[in-house]
Formats: sequence, C-alpha cells, structure tokens
Amino acid sequence: MENVSFDLDLIHAIFKLVWSRRALEREKLEGADALDTEAGAGTSKKGRLTTANGNALKLSCEFLRTFVTEAVQRAATIAEAEGVGKIEATHLERILPQLLLDF
Repeated sequence: MENVSFDLDLIHAIFKLVWSRRALEREKLEGADALDTEAGAGTSKKGRLTTANGNALKLSCEFLRTFVTEAVQRAATIAEAEGVGKIEATHLERILPQLLLDF
C-alpha cells in the first residue's frame, strides 16, 4: 500500500492561517502597549513572520498522516467489535482520549 501523505501546500496554508490569526490576537491583546513602545535598532522577535522550512512541513504532513491513519484503524476496530460496517462519530469519540495520550 502506497503511503499517500497530505499536500505540503495545504498544510503550509493551514499553518499560515493559524499563525496569522494568532498574530492578530496578540496584536489585539497588546493594543495600546505596542503604540507606546519605541522601536529598537533591530526587529523584535514578535514582529517577524513565522515560517516553516520544507523538512518541517514534510514531517508535519507525515505526522498528520500517521495520526489520521491510527485514528481510523482504532475506530474501525471499535466498529467491528460492535458489528457495524461503518465508522461513526461515536467510534471516533471513544478512541480519541487514548489516541491523544498516545501521540
């Protein structure tokens, strides 16, 4: 069976969306404090854009693939034990706590 992973561009787009939302939230929280401070000689760490290199994206895709595969396999085991031929949300809900602890 071929290991098909998530699309790198998709995962990168999701990461960028999360990073931009967090940056906006951080700006809202800092609000007036950011206006009162003086800019230093260099750029602060907060002002820099968050990026991920290619290897980090590949590793993230592989981690997500492994996580989803394991979730489906565990849910399928529960569904099979109940005599159901289809995985339902309740099966995923039952395996989720232990899955999160394992990862």
